[in-house]
Amino acid sequence: MSAVIDDDLWSAIGEPTRRRMLDILLAEGPGTATTLSERLPVTRQAVSKHLTVLDRVGLIHGAPEGRERRYRVDEAQLARAVAQLAEVGATWDARLQRIKRIAEAIQRKQEK
Repeated sequence: MSAVIDDDLWSAIGEPTRRRMLDILLAEGPGTATTLSERLPVTRQAVSKHLTVLDRVGLIHGAPEGRERRYRVDEAQLARAVAQLAEVGATWDARLQRIKRIAEAIQRKQEK
């Protein structure tokens, strides 16, 4: 595998609430901790903590707006995550194909 996998990025994406927050921001556009907490089964404080994690890995960026911060998805960073996932998927597809060929060869030997 040639691409470097960003473990912090994937750790952030791996949490279900954070994935749901990204879904909401992608579908509905920029939002605040308050607007997101209205859509999620967690407190505003929990949403704020999740936003901090997503911001730290660069998946979102917040800008001050009044008394809150409005968060937007960083499409370039999200595209980077998608590319990493595609590369990991391709690597595992190749590994599984090798395992399949080995298993088929073993089965052919046993059938003789």
